Amino acid sequence: MKIRKFNSENEELIDLLCSNLWPFHVKVQLGPETIKKAIEKGYYSEGRETFWIIENEQKVGILIIEDIEDTIPLFDLRLTEKARGKGIGQKSLKWLKDYLYSKKGKIRIEGYTRADNLAMRKCFTKAGFVKEGYLRNAWENEDGSISDTVLYASIFDDWKDNITTPIKLDEVPY
Repeated sequence: MKIRKFNSENEELIDLLCSNLWPFHVKVQLGPETIKKAIEKGYYSEGRETFWIIENEQKVGILIIEDIEDTIPLFDLRLTEKARGKGIGQKSLKWLKDYLYSKKGKIRIEGYTRADNLAMRKCFTKAGFVKEGYLRNAWENEDGSISDTVLYASIFDDWKDNITTPIKLDEVPY
């Protein structure tokens, strides 16, 4: 697997995003006009870094690091339907940690997913992220329904020392 910076390959981005379904994102199906407008507004570059995920010389996903100037960035990871379930997400998250901690000096990385996205939750865990929160009714879906959300995070000190620090969520009962 390789990860390479997005360099205005707009048609390929439109094709990847519009030819796949994204069942655990707010919008399940994206249209070309939506992506074109986002590109024009600088969504994939201004305040963000976007990367291609490449497997066997094929672009199989994108990784968008949001709030890139903050010490605690968020991200969006999307893999094509054919690429899911093959360990690529886990490898991408490990690359993300290495990149943000060693090259960008970040102190923490956060990621959110719908509670019913068990594949992504496993991916987070296998990549060394820690489940830190369960947010009830915190994800608004395009169809008007509301889902629970789970927060996962990685911290620099854990990455540096190759450990996992347990959270203290229940240390105080209130």
